[in-house]
Amino acid sequence: MKVSVGVENLSLEIDQGEVFGLLGLNGAGKTTTIKLLLGLLFPTKGKVSIRGEAMPNLNILRKIGYLPEAAYINKYLTGREAVNIFAKLSKMPAQIRKKAVGDILEKVGMTAGADKKIGEYSKGMVQRISMAQALIHNPDILIMDEPITGLDPLAILEVRQLIMWLKSQGKTVFLSSHNISEVEKVCDRIAILTNGRLASVVSNQDWRDKEGRLEEIFTSTVKRTENIGPLKFS
Repeated sequence: MKVSVGVENLSLEIDQGEVFGLLGLNGAGKTTTIKLLLGLLFPTKGKVSIRGEAMPNLNILRKIGYLPEAAYINKYLTGREAVNIFAKLSKMPAQIRKKAVGDILEKVGMTAGADKKIGEYSKGMVQRISMAQALIHNPDILIMDEPITGLDPLAILEVRQLIMWLKSQGKTVFLSSHNISEVEKVCDRIAILTNGRLASVVSNQDWRDKEGRLEEIFTSTVKRTENIGPLKFS
């Protein structure tokens, strides 16, 4: 039986209150890393811990909000009903749940569409409801897997604003992406993954006020570690 390695010898330490990005090509191991963090996969070597607790840990998971790349939410529910279900799953007391659901729907810009069926939503609207479910229990840590994939420019701007608001609230944000221009706008540090291995960790001081610098760092790192030659045109 052929064994496929998702990530190997990956060592990361993320500080409380920072926005940390995981940057890599498709198949680099970003989603695998997130699944390891959440306890959806188990490492064959090493350990994964959050706040000093080995994962998976239910007490820690209650403090995490997770925004998957492609959320599946029952299309026959309204947005409000879906977020309310997640609020119940988060053990939110009934006396505060209605207001909390309304508040988070407003926060993600879904008040007007909250009572429509999710099957009628655009991709951007589904993503907003997915954000609402990730935030409804006021988590300390938000994990986002490719949060802007398929979104239009306005929705991308709003996701960026949401991330910066979370940071202003002292939340820790861990996000994966292959969109360099967005990562450089919000992250304090980024890790570059290539072929499931950590190739580099860089701080925003390395690219701040230097247009195109992060793209340069990323492409040179990927080409070096994956032995990709230059394009040739004739």
